[in-house]
Amino acid sequence: MRRRARSTPLPTRPPGTIVSGHMISRRGFLAGAVTLLAAPLATEAQQTGKVYHVGLVSVAVAPGGRTVLWRAFLDAMRELNYVEGRNLVVRQAAAAGKREALPGLLADLVKQPLDIIVTSSASETLAAKRATSTVPIVMTAVFDPVTEGLVESLARPGGNVTGLTILVPGLSQKYVELLKEVVPATRRFTVVTGRAWAFPQIREELLSAARQVGVTLSFAEGNGPDELATVLARARKDDSGAIIAPLDGRTYLHRRALAQLALQHRLPGIYWSREYVEDGGLMAYGAALSDVGRRAATFVDKILRGAKPADLPVERPTKFEFVINFKTAKALGLTIPPSLLLRADQVIE
Repeated sequence: MRRRARSTPLPTRPPGTIVSGHMISRRGFLAGAVTLLAAPLATEAQQTGKVYHVGLVSVAVAPGGRTVLWRAFLDAMRELNYVEGRNLVVRQAAAAGKREALPGLLADLVKQPLDIIVTSSASETLAAKRATSTVPIVMTAVFDPVTEGLVESLARPGGNVTGLTILVPGLSQKYVELLKEVVPATRRFTVVTGRAWAFPQIREELLSAARQVGVTLSFAEGNGPDELATVLARARKDDSGAIIAPLDGRTYLHRRALAQLALQHRLPGIYWSREYVEDGGLMAYGAALSDVGRRAATFVDKILRGAKPADLPVERPTKFEFVINFKTAKALGLTIPPSLLLRADQVIE
């Protein structure tokens, strides 16, 4: 595998222009249960005997599961001297794709000793905010926290919620543009999401980008492997030549099934997180979730040391990644343009 880091998003293509490749050097490159995990040690806390209790809440993770984001978060906490099993207890509320389970999971979580809650998407953050107005909450992957009513503003959050947003205007249109470069003759793409997907801004960005490159988009919803299998079979029957999986916790939970179904139906796909590609998807583009996890640990450290969430500005992503699975490209009989390979942060070979 070849890797490199990207601190700025890929350029957005204005109408009628072409995105060109550029050479950049590489480096070896979300009904559940509340489960008790253990985690790291802060030097100061060890001296005082203080043990911190952190709740991790995710709708897109099964009980006991740890995503790239959560692993990076716990690694960064360890580097900050919060050590698993020594001065940090991590309690995980994992809804396994069932948003309706969140209120019960959060009600159980806040009954236990708890210093801070770390969430991923808006649904978890909203459930946490409804469950407590006193325990600090650090969000990690909320699309638009102001519109969702989680914070007053990005600069001055107010209340007990702060953290990171993955709202980057124009990012979603890159899905259409990058996919079109791989399958230039394709005239129809299918956007695959879980049921009750509610990201109107992403939808509008996708539609706008599709109009610019002469592609028709259809939108299809499926919550589990069986429904996703039906969605992809229908997409192929309707002459869709590729799929797009934008930000969504439900497809993320079933990413391996989605990636393998896409391969089975010979549908190239682009996804919002690299983990889809690691499970066999063709391409992914978006905020680097490992970096998001590490930055969330910095928020937690500041709050545990006395900072108030209301005073910590919400941050946007600073690192983005474009990942290509070359093995999947070969299996699909695709030739990836050299310019696209050069722009990739990682090529899985």
